[in-house]
Amino acid sequence: MKYPNACLRRLTFVAAFFIACLTSRSLAAQQVISDEPTIEPEKMPAEQLAELCLTSEHLAHVNYIGSAAISPAGTHIAFTRNIPRNPYEQPGRHDPDFEDGAPHTELYVRRVPDGEEVLYVGRHAPVSNVRWLPDGSALSFLAKRDPDKHTSLYVISLTGGEARRVLAHDTDIGDYSWSDDATRVAFVATDEKPKPRKDLEKKGFKAEVYEELHRLSRLWIAHVGDEPALEPDSVEIAGHVTDPQWSPDGAHIAVKISPSPLIDDVYMKQRVQVVEADTRKVVTKVPNPGKLGEVAWSPDGKHLAMISGEDINDPAEGRLMVVPAGGGELREILPGFEGHVKSIGWQDNDTVMYVADIGVETIFAKVDLTGGDPKTLIPKGGVVLGSVSVAKDGLAAAFIGQAIDHPPEVFFMKHGDENAARLTASNPWLATLRLARQEVIEYDARDGLTIQGILIHPLDEKPGTRYPLIVYVHGGPEAHESNGWITNYSRPGHLAAAKGFAVFYPNYRGSTGRGVEFSKLGQADYAGAEFDDLVDGVAHLVKKGLVDEKKVGVTGGSYGGYASAWCATKLTDHFAASVMFVGMSDLVSKFGTTDIPNEMFESHARKWPWEGNWDWFRERSPIFHVEKARTPLLILHGENDTRVHPSQSMELYRYLKTIGKAPVRLVLYPGEGHGNSKAASRLDYNLRMIGWFEHYLKGPCGVPPDAEIDYQLPEKKNEDATTKPAD
Repeated sequence: MKYPNACLRRLTFVAAFFIACLTSRSLAAQQVISDEPTIEPEKMPAEQLAELCLTSEHLAHVNYIGSAAISPAGTHIAFTRNIPRNPYEQPGRHDPDFEDGAPHTELYVRRVPDGEEVLYVGRHAPVSNVRWLPDGSALSFLAKRDPDKHTSLYVISLTGGEARRVLAHDTDIGDYSWSDDATRVAFVATDEKPKPRKDLEKKGFKAEVYEELHRLSRLWIAHVGDEPALEPDSVEIAGHVTDPQWSPDGAHIAVKISPSPLIDDVYMKQRVQVVEADTRKVVTKVPNPGKLGEVAWSPDGKHLAMISGEDINDPAEGRLMVVPAGGGELREILPGFEGHVKSIGWQDNDTVMYVADIGVETIFAKVDLTGGDPKTLIPKGGVVLGSVSVAKDGLAAAFIGQAIDHPPEVFFMKHGDENAARLTASNPWLATLRLARQEVIEYDARDGLTIQGILIHPLDEKPGTRYPLIVYVHGGPEAHESNGWITNYSRPGHLAAAKGFAVFYPNYRGSTGRGVEFSKLGQADYAGAEFDDLVDGVAHLVKKGLVDEKKVGVTGGSYGGYASAWCATKLTDHFAASVMFVGMSDLVSKFGTTDIPNEMFESHARKWPWEGNWDWFRERSPIFHVEKARTPLLILHGENDTRVHPSQSMELYRYLKTIGKAPVRLVLYPGEGHGNSKAASRLDYNLRMIGWFEHYLKGPCGVPPDAEIDYQLPEKKNEDATTKPAD
């Protein structure tokens, strides 16, 4: 187990805890998983209390579970743990494996319920798409290892040993599924680039024809175990193929099809088709009516369950539907459900189990194919569940779950259990830190609509004191914040609370988790009532006596970045600081530069600019209101963003900079897209965001803080200060 270096050095006064952690992984897990406190703040001096707070350094080292799959027999769980790279170390110095980039991935297996987790594949060979073989004797995964030219399929025995490659292809294998007897693999891979094009590129002819000449992902079937392996067969299906799933009886393969690999087509036009494995013919086309989520076969192969949108205008997939695999009526079996289903698995031939968001919480429940009364197995109010993986007999399941005091971990539940039990402790050192109080709040918007949100109080809050507030606005808007772990590089959460801020996460109208009707309330009203909900939430907290109304900041990414820009311009009187991330500023040019124009129309705008709506789109754009802006604005954007082109940030920056009435700064991240994935750019973002709010909500205000960031560890700064020669 690896801990943040400074965290180990700072927390010497809880050395007993760390000795236990370092000498016994299972003991550490027991201590973290239990509810017993590991510290007694009231007995500690102020200096030590300050060192027990969450910092940017801690966030840079938070591990989290990426996936979890239960074995067919329900006896083991395979899971991946994501390990961030260390942004504080320099190449060739303390950590020879340091390279900036996305987190490493490790593969573990644990016998349930009481076994130890065992590392099967370490971080130096990243894995993805972990699956169990149908008989549970081994695990498979995708990886690119030396001397692979492309991502290939590997298998490792449950008993351990070295993984062996069982399938390679001319291009990267994107996803795969095993036949019932594990002799065949259905997989998808992108077409190989034509040789004439390769030859031309070598000569310098690298011109790209925008959104044309793309290569489709196709379905292939390969026989494995043959020596030598037979060449895989291509299955002729029109369109871009993803997510193959072999039926339990080995007779059919379900796939998702979109007209092209363009993200707009994948979002809005992806449909399910069923292929007969022997004839390679499409036998069923399922007309799911909207966006498409998970698809799962019934154990007898007679039905498909899927998560779909209610219609083409439904902003998010969340309806639970079932269809006969051979064709027939697609039925919603939870009609009128005021929540959003997000993960499914079959218990038996007639019963679907599902995890669903309801407001800011989740449930795990089951319902039969008739759509009768569902039965809740894990009620809302506890751990926030993500995905579910169900054993073959339907009597055990693995989950990924999070809570207000920890990021995603592995949970397990078997038939007869009253709740899911937490199995992993990926960050035992978190138990040594003091976290602020977190609660669910509700308030009435100005039109009487009830809005939910999550409030993290300032750490060491004193009654009767008003505090600066940071409003975090989620993206989408077809998304929502749950009452779980809501702190990361872009979410200020407990980090800001430790610095004396209140942090508020409103689920404004248009959010998911409350059914289709609520999620459509923001449509055809960009920046209208949806963002008034933000102001009304702030007013509610001011009225409660918690917040200083003159010290309110706002931040968010994507649609939340749009909100941050709107609050800094149109709503500037309500906000004293703003941090905008990959956000929209000009809805007219955004439509012309985004990769999701149809999704924008169907799910959000519900009107086209050229149909007499030019003025409406301009008026709902932050740049239309730049002359009003008095709110200091920090703008951050990935240079490779295709969802919201970086020109959106550049436009707003140039307008505000030229007018000169509000402080503004623009930071671009090379190599990053619609959100930061690399360790260094995440740390930089976090430090800049927190520094901006400290400067304008608590500090000197005026001109922006220094543009240069000091990335040194806190104790390294102290060392430099004490060893620096006197003037």
